Amino acid sequence: MVLKLYGSRWSPNAKRVAMVLLEKNVPFQAIEVNMIDQEHKTRAYVEKQPFGQVPYIDDDGLILYESRAICRYICKKYENQGASLVPTDLQAFAMFEQAASNEIYNFDIYVQGAAMESVVKPALGQKTNKTIYDKNVRMLSEKLDVYNNILSRQRYIAGDNLTLADLFHIPYTVELEEAGCDIMNSKPNVARWWRELLARESWKAVATTIDSNI
Repeated sequence: MVLKLYGSRWSPNAKRVAMVLLEKNVPFQAIEVNMIDQEHKTRAYVEKQPFGQVPYIDDDGLILYESRAICRYICKKYENQGASLVPTDLQAFAMFEQAASNEIYNFDIYVQGAAMESVVKPALGQKTNKTIYDKNVRMLSEKLDVYNNILSRQRYIAGDNLTLADLFHIPYTVELEEAGCDIMNSKPNVARWWRELLARESWKAVATTIDSNI
């Protein structure tokens, strides 16, 4: 049975999962969830994803939600095909998990905060709170100073090999860029790393596909 990805074409988290499925050469069916009509809040949907969020997958009866958990599962199940995105060496694995934690707590929290003000609120017809936006961008810039230092010594955020930790950064940050924030090009090593990530064929496929047949 082909893996089913339930999400929205506009969801950064669904794009994160789709990108990893492509990196791992896993066939899948993308099923559009109509979030405008609140399909993700219906009883039938919440039975699968109790928080009423996207995405979730149905892998031959296994229901799994939370995009980063899904990505780790995909990499574990298909570890012998496609790109190697989770190290097996113990020390390299530790560096990967450290980088993945940094992505959540030292990066994503600020990117999402800024994107909420510059992308989500305007899309919903709400007013942007510039104070909150500026604070998140300022904090993100400070964190990227650390990233820039790390990336001066290695190619990727967890070492010299690409991992999930790198890919996790892409979807929300692209949304922020599209809203006019060019912070990823403000520091040389970050800019080099960021350009390389955006050049991944998996991301280009996800970014240019807007129907439900990724």
